[in-house]
Amino acid sequence: MTAYLPSPTVAAFHLGPLTVRAYALCILAGIVLAVWLTGRRLAQRGVDSGVALDVSAYAVILGIIGGRLYHVITTPEPYWGKGGHPIDALKIWNGGLGIWGAIALGALGVWIGCRRANVPFLLFADAAVPGVAFAQAIGRWGNWFNNELHGAPTTLPWGLTVHEWDQAAGRAVTDASGNAVVAGVYQPTFLYESLFLLVLGFALLAVDRRRRPWAGALFGLYVAGYPIGRIVVEKMRTDQAELILGQRLNVWTSVLVFLLGVWMVWFTRRRARRRAEAGLPPERELAPVIDPPEEPVDTRPESQDVG
Repeated sequence: MTAYLPSPTVAAFHLGPLTVRAYALCILAGIVLAVWLTGRRLAQRGVDSGVALDVSAYAVILGIIGGRLYHVITTPEPYWGKGGHPIDALKIWNGGLGIWGAIALGALGVWIGCRRANVPFLLFADAAVPGVAFAQAIGRWGNWFNNELHGAPTTLPWGLTVHEWDQAAGRAVTDASGNAVVAGVYQPTFLYESLFLLVLGFALLAVDRRRRPWAGALFGLYVAGYPIGRIVVEKMRTDQAELILGQRLNVWTSVLVFLLGVWMVWFTRRRARRRAEAGLPPERELAPVIDPPEEPVDTRPESQDVG
């Protein structure tokens, strides 16, 4: 018998009256890692590491709102279709965050936070994107807990055993004997995307360390890089999605975001060259704050009038 990759049968844990969802814990773990790594990278750029937490508060709140809005708009059937319940659109703990909406409004949150903290947006974005990639990689494991977003049936050794799922209860459906009902073995697309994001995150760190690119370069590389892996994974997924010209909506979105990322790399490169030609300092790092020298103190005794 082939031993396939297992899936959890429980994704919700009850602590008294409180229900803890594994999906939410994965997202929270990713956010903590991203904020910590961003803080360390900001400190290397001459910025107080605490700014990472201040700015991330705006990014996380708007990112979650944007991610949920994108998911509900692009996957309306569970909420507005036949048998759907609009109130379920608010139940974010059941899963369903569209990454493109999360990135769009999350970036807006970063911009707002940077304005309030008086930190250049591109400097912060370059510091943050490796951590964002790692956070996404961790967050994808929430789909594993929920037995969702898999690919087509497969007999590959790394195929994923998926159970019939009760989303409201946060656990697998059981038979009369109490055993979890297996729906089948499928391509683990969540795992493919998670591994790709880990590679992307480490690649961004390597480029930053070895090349020390201009301000905005890492941000553009992330925006252009992520859609490459996402297109491959999206073509493998079999969950319900809106189709445009025979392709999933997220495929078209990925293409547009990739082109946006390429433009960002080009634009920020040109911007950096113009700053250099104008004799302006690079924006990659903040100039260290140097206290002005103290005025010399006259220690001579005061003169006294005689006669």
